[in-house]
Amino acid sequence: MSLDAPPRPPSRREAFRRSFLFWPVVAYAAARVTTSALAVVVSLLGHRGSLAALDRWDGVWFIRAAQYGWPTPLPMVDGHVAQNTTAFFPLLPLILRGFNAATSGSFLIVGLILSAVTGLTAVIAVGLVTRHFTDDERARRAALLFALFPGTFAFSLIYSEGFTITLIAFGLLALLKKRWWLAGLLGLLASASSPVGFIFTLSCAWVALRELTTEKNWRALLAPLLSPLGGLAWLGFLWIHEGQFNAWRATERGGWDSYPSLVYPFHILWVVIRHPLSPTLTGVILFLGTIAGIIGGILAIKERQPAPVLIYGIAAAVFAAIAAPVGLRPRFLMLAFPLVIAVGTRYRGMTYRVILASSALLLVVMSAQALWSNAVFP
Repeated sequence: MSLDAPPRPPSRREAFRRSFLFWPVVAYAAARVTTSALAVVVSLLGHRGSLAALDRWDGVWFIRAAQYGWPTPLPMVDGHVAQNTTAFFPLLPLILRGFNAATSGSFLIVGLILSAVTGLTAVIAVGLVTRHFTDDERARRAALLFALFPGTFAFSLIYSEGFTITLIAFGLLALLKKRWWLAGLLGLLASASSPVGFIFTLSCAWVALRELTTEKNWRALLAPLLSPLGGLAWLGFLWIHEGQFNAWRATERGGWDSYPSLVYPFHILWVVIRHPLSPTLTGVILFLGTIAGIIGGILAIKERQPAPVLIYGIAAAVFAAIAAPVGLRPRFLMLAFPLVIAVGTRYRGMTYRVILASSALLLVVMSAQALWSNAVFP
């Protein structure tokens, strides 16, 4: 009598194909290939180098910061601070500088590779943090929607969003697993990557307060104490280096006319409602982004996301919404990724497929807009 042989364990390739992350990763790779092909076409049509379309927007400033650092003192034009690298947090420029020194490569090529790789890690991190409080199927839907979200065009350019989202998403996962040191260190790096990183500290503080009141766990304080230190060290460096304690805020205001305004999101909504037939392209983008942010916030609450995830998502959306003239553009709505997660976990079937297809179409439109036109900053 023969016995059946034990089943062969799946290979790594087979295991990955069965993973809930398989299709999100495939979709992300397809989106990057499509965007790169589009960039080459745009560059050649403009009679420029094949990568010229990718060397634009914030990427120019990140490369300047990597090459030349930050100015001292702040440059002034007509009594106002001029555009300069002070507006750009240091994590990406310093990593870009280090990789460039190690490889002796082009800052542009190295930056594009870093952005694409960290975009992939962001997709993976979003999927993993979602699976922690849902299941494989809903995590797959959330990660796939995030991979094709309109704001992810930034992963084809030189932007810090890949670093920021990866660090915060893994930081939220560390909070959910009560790994305080890891959460704090990831938050520290996130706050050195983008001002949005400071918002993660709110989630750390909420978890620490809960741990103190219910478990008397003082170690939880490590997370909120460590997480803002990267950004605070950066602001302190600017104060010493440029001789002005509000150097970053002054650069944002003078160089990019950016300022916080509690009424700005209401202004965006009112302008389009009052003149629905004649809004500018920027007005349409911000109006739709604001509506999407509101819907995403409502769904995140209905989906009962874990408090640290929900707090970060809502706060990040509000942070962008009140930042004039930034607002809830797709790139900044993407930074509030728990709202994207909420849509992916909420809907399924035909409704989900329609949402996913619409998102992918808008991603193509946003990519073309960012690569071809200077009319609207992405």
